[in-house]
Amino acid sequence: MPKRGYHHGNLRQALIDAALELIEARGPMGFTLSEAAKQAGVTPAAVYRHFEGREDLIAEAALQGYEIFGDLMQYAYDKGQPSALSAFTATGRAYLAFAGKYPGHYIAMFESGISVNRTPELAAAATRANDVLEKAATDLSQHIPADKRPPASMFSAHIWALSHGVVELFARNSPGRASPFPADDLLETGIGIYLRGLGLISPDD
Repeated sequence: MPKRGYHHGNLRQALIDAALELIEARGPMGFTLSEAAKQAGVTPAAVYRHFEGREDLIAEAALQGYEIFGDLMQYAYDKGQPSALSAFTATGRAYLAFAGKYPGHYIAMFESGISVNRTPELAAAATRANDVLEKAATDLSQHIPADKRPPASMFSAHIWALSHGVVELFARNSPGRASPFPADDLLETGIGIYLRGLGLISPDD
């Protein structure tokens, strides 16, 4: 493969982009650093100028994913204002949209086995994204009587788990699993059932 002639400073990103393509195609453990180098059009030795190993490369892809994810979640939350309900449901939809648009990043973040505590930067980016959903849950839970109100962290964790489940089972073409309903409809109705159970929306809505 002919070398692409990357200038100083963007070889690192070229390697991350190559890894994202390979992660999407083969999974996070389905490629070597040499293959990432070949995909980027550089020698294997060039990889080690920037990354100590494959996990470091995947962790950087995950970091960039969390940064994009956090931006999308914040945008969704802001767009849903001033309605706490609209802001909350928008963050759930943003999760699904992110998984569809950035599959390589999504896999690096949630399916690679890379801990979010691997580096302080990765932990901070993951926390920022989670904090947006928790803020949306906190806003909405204020409409629940205090004695019936779940902790905001539990509230947001339930919706995160629901969103993740819909993505994993139905939105990423998982082998052997199919649904007669679009993934966004499954998520929307699932959130609706959850919110009805908490009394946040009318049973007739």
